[in-house]
Amino acid sequence: MEIAIIGASGYTGGELMRLLLHHPSAEVVAATSRKLDGTPVASVHPHLRGLTDLVFQNIDASDIDADFVFLAVPHTAAMKVAGTLAERGIKTVDLSADYRLAKDIYEKTYGVPHTAYFKAPYGIPELHRDEIRGASFVANPGCFPTGATLAAAPLAKLAHTIIYDSKTGVSGAGNSPSATTHYPNVGDNFSAYKWTTHRHLAEMKQELSRLGSPARCYFTPHLLPVNRGILTTAHILLREPMEQEEVEALYKKFYADEFFVRYQKPTLAAVRGTNFCDVAVESEGDRVVAISAIDNLVKGASGQAIQNMNLMCGFAEDAGLRVAGMLP
Repeated sequence: MEIAIIGASGYTGGELMRLLLHHPSAEVVAATSRKLDGTPVASVHPHLRGLTDLVFQNIDASDIDADFVFLAVPHTAAMKVAGTLAERGIKTVDLSADYRLAKDIYEKTYGVPHTAYFKAPYGIPELHRDEIRGASFVANPGCFPTGATLAAAPLAKLAHTIIYDSKTGVSGAGNSPSATTHYPNVGDNFSAYKWTTHRHLAEMKQELSRLGSPARCYFTPHLLPVNRGILTTAHILLREPMEQEEVEALYKKFYADEFFVRYQKPTLAAVRGTNFCDVAVESEGDRVVAISAIDNLVKGASGQAIQNMNLMCGFAEDAGLRVAGMLP
């Protein structure tokens, strides 16, 4: 199957190409970039040198010649081409935020009108596999909502309040330099940002609602001086207390058939470069602490996008994604 990546010059585009090199049924045949038209992909993604001869192209969505497309562009950019791809019958996973939320919530959260809205499955396969399987367009979730939702999902219905506290690596901010991600401001430092207003909170609330949870939801992210990974601590306040053994059994049963969710002590190193989400819980009665670890560029973006592609196209769900973490 031939793949095109629209907006392939960023970190998620590079990760898609790296992971798809190992996919038995997919080959990237086009990587687009308006600014880098004619530039070899390996000059921007040097880890791919010797593994791809692709050159960035500036191609309109109407001229894409591929069986499947990944949209690795910023929000508002995806909605400009999604309709064209749908009309042409090209299956697509959108890594932007444009189709993750209901239209009114999207417009309120992002402060822009949605000019080409349609409903799309929300691509956390562990929760929405039946909707994703065979779909023609899937909205890939944000990195923070992925780790947070998988941490809390088994207990969501039993909670009255859930507080997410996430620590993320710098690559989550993308590859455009800024004062926030400038090394002297990040290295040997640790800080919170968007304490109560991060846009991903809307996705977290949406997923809790879909899980049938009445819980109030709060979220604060923090910036770690590491390249990759998100460690999320979910403080789950229960309506009725539960013992440790009961909570552990619930989580292990909930994720028993999920290859990419492992019940073990979460660390960033164990999931680095992989599509795994490691989860563990500890109960003190009416408060359960659930911790998850993901690679923000893989399970939090490109790896989950490929997992969704596999479901959409009838491939093995783990095709191209059976990769061990880079420990230490």
